[in-house]
Amino acid sequence: MDYQFDKPINRRGTLSMKWEVGESELPMWVADMDFETAPEIHEAIRKRAEHGVFGYTIIPEEWYDSIREWWKKRHHFHLKKEWLIFCTGVVPAISTAVRKLTSVAEKIVLLTPVYNIFFNSIVNNGRNVVECPLTYDGESYGVDFEKLERVLADPQTTMLIFCNPHNPVGKIWEKETMERIGALCWKHHVVVISDEIHCELTDPGKEYIPFASVSEECKKNSITCIAPTKAFNLAGIQTAAVMVPDPYLRHQMGRALNTDEVAEPNVFAMTAAIAAYREGGPWLDGLRAYLYENKQTAKAFLEQELPEIHLVESEATYLLWLDCREIVEDTGELEQVLRKETGLYLSNGGQYGESGKSFLRMNIACAHTVLEDGLERLKTGVQAWKDCRADGRNPEPYLGM
Repeated sequence: MDYQFDKPINRRGTLSMKWEVGESELPMWVADMDFETAPEIHEAIRKRAEHGVFGYTIIPEEWYDSIREWWKKRHHFHLKKEWLIFCTGVVPAISTAVRKLTSVAEKIVLLTPVYNIFFNSIVNNGRNVVECPLTYDGESYGVDFEKLERVLADPQTTMLIFCNPHNPVGKIWEKETMERIGALCWKHHVVVISDEIHCELTDPGKEYIPFASVSEECKKNSITCIAPTKAFNLAGIQTAAVMVPDPYLRHQMGRALNTDEVAEPNVFAMTAAIAAYREGGPWLDGLRAYLYENKQTAKAFLEQELPEIHLVESEATYLLWLDCREIVEDTGELEQVLRKETGLYLSNGGQYGESGKSFLRMNIACAHTVLEDGLERLKTGVQAWKDCRADGRNPEPYLGM
């Protein structure tokens, strides 16, 4: 079936957070896609909307069954119904876990560079971020286990927030790596919150491994956050789940989500999730193939037109992690120049942790023609920034639309 990923979608005027930008600007920052969702999901939501009554919604058996069947088929992991708890989103679930499973002033470990909202969930709740930077050899990322054990051994450290696959670097974590992380966290009584929202967005032929599946220690000491929203472009629907095998942790998390009032679905949350897991597979496979084409297009462009910017190889997500160390130490200024001079709106890497400050993140979940426009703007903007530097001028800051 032709899902028309090539068709540009005009999202201006739809109250889109991503597209509330100037008329000539091109936003390639926040992680939502510029594609229509799977037609099967669209049709399911349309039918529900036509009913015309939008009262309180229950969580049906079909929701549990659809998730369990999907994970068994797609990820070779047999979930039990009782492990699953509905929540309105992955970020609300993480923030709830921080609030209710740790105490004020305790330390929470992040393997950086990592999703910037993790920092907000920690700091906004009065806890302390401990960055454990990933190792980077110029090509790929790994875990510094010596440093990780040091920070986990601190009695004030009570939680690690893990990202699998990893945003922004696009890494699918190996079983052996996760086993070691799980063993260390178990040894030092540090609970693991695993954000696995990008798990469906792997390159064709690549599969992610659920953290809870790799060992008994990982299973007993983790809370996994999952959702169809990232893969099927449903962020605004607010439908997610936490998966908690351990009954003690599950009781804690279930009560926490309920007292935070993020455990009840809106009128479309069940409809959309069930349709995604039951009928969205072919669309998702088409999407993954299209995103992979975009990734290869970007890689070829950078190698030929912008060799000073290195694309970090990835196996998952639609987010490119651009290594700009050859031309700049801190991309904060470069990000501003790109937007001011070309309208290209990217994310500067510093917001993902200190070790990300020489990088940019670029969202390529868009039509090929839009990606080509974005790459040309990137080339033009980098040249404008280099010209300023060569002339000894300080680039003027971006002052808004």
